[in-house]
Amino acid sequence: MKNILVVDDDSTFCLMLQSYLTKYGFSVTTTGNVDTALDIIKKSEMDLILSDYRMPGKDGMEMLEAIKKTDPGLPLILMTSYGDIRLAVRAMKLGAYDYITKPVNPTELLELVKAALNSSSADNLPQSKPGQKEDTPAAKPRKKSADDNGFVHGVSNNWKKISEHIDIVGPTDMSVIIEGESGTGKEFVARRLHDLSARSRQQFVAIDCGALSNEIAASEFFGHVKGSFTGAVNDKKGQFEEAQGGTIFLDEIGNLSYEIQVMLLRAIQERKIRRVGGNKDIPVDIRIIVATNEDLVKNVKTGSFREDLYHRLNEFKITVNPLRERRDDVAVFATRFLEMANDELNKSVIGFDDDVLQKFYEYPWTGNLRELKNVIKRSVLLAKGSKVNINCLPQEILSTHNESDNIISHQHDTVDLKVLSEQIEKVKIIEALEKSKYNKSKAAKLLNIDRKTLYNKIKMYQLD
Repeated sequence: MKNILVVDDDSTFCLMLQSYLTKYGFSVTTTGNVDTALDIIKKSEMDLILSDYRMPGKDGMEMLEAIKKTDPGLPLILMTSYGDIRLAVRAMKLGAYDYITKPVNPTELLELVKAALNSSSADNLPQSKPGQKEDTPAAKPRKKSADDNGFVHGVSNNWKKISEHIDIVGPTDMSVIIEGESGTGKEFVARRLHDLSARSRQQFVAIDCGALSNEIAASEFFGHVKGSFTGAVNDKKGQFEEAQGGTIFLDEIGNLSYEIQVMLLRAIQERKIRRVGGNKDIPVDIRIIVATNEDLVKNVKTGSFREDLYHRLNEFKITVNPLRERRDDVAVFATRFLEMANDELNKSVIGFDDDVLQKFYEYPWTGNLRELKNVIKRSVLLAKGSKVNINCLPQEILSTHNESDNIISHQHDTVDLKVLSEQIEKVKIIEALEKSKYNKSKAAKLLNIDRKTLYNKIKMYQLD
């Protein structure tokens, strides 16, 4: 039985954690101050420390420093309020295993506790004798703000509702519709649902329906047989077969043509698919998760989306709020994107200046998490010191309004891109995407271009 010490001056919270963790087979000791905790550690063998950051007298940081001097291999998880996240990240730099924000999500805490204990066991290697040269460096603590699969846990009230729904429907086999603006992280939610299911050891296959023309969609979904159409030189297995036993994720489901919707409905109803040009039904065992930035109910009423398909898919619905409606999550995701940027750019930036975080809170983030990630990566690249400062931010973040609003008139809903400069072209593309709620087919019509050209423009201007 693993021994856990909980250090928190909130006695009610301590009792709650003790009761919860005891149910999962852990031996839990609690105390309300650091000095008593250090005394307990000296007298008893502890496997893990859960410590609050703010306590009367010594705080969690001082607790960490004392432990690293006497028992450097003992993992410590810091429990902190949202406003102390930057301090928590600094604690991880000093050797804390990880941190979790209050109010604590019990499921997330349990996963973190198990991971910390497993990591501690793996690091329990034979120690060298006094005076003997070490052959290998000490294991470094894990630094992260996401779980092992990269999923970031927000702290806002909106996110807690989303997280609750994910935890409820994830372990089931129900079809799920994920609604939300472009860039809100719908695919990450879909992957989380897959990871929580009994299918987690099988394939997760993602398809961007917005990038599929009507001609290739059927082949991409269901495969084809050799000679079924020009260019079909070999038999091809479709993505539904590739996802056998696992989960298939259909992004931008609203872009599918009526014909493909009929084929998809048949596959869902009968749990069978037929390759293009083939005459043999192939059974498929998959879970279907779809995402959209459109109002499918409205599309059903207008006839652009089949009502029977909608009801087949809508066994459960999760709405992912835009980042501007859950600003408390900005710092959490910013911290995660900072870690990712450090890894990608081989940098060691440890955080953000206070005025940078203030700008992040004020900015509307119309591009949601995708825009935040790009801004963080750019800022880390430009950072010259240990923190991202105000000079690293792009002008649109620094300005109280988007200066491009003054460049062009908003009198018309359509515009011919061929007569615009690159600067104005980029602005118009952004406007069209926002006006169409990031439906690329509708945005292309507003811009008087075809969808393929729009995708190329989005890639060129790094708007994806």
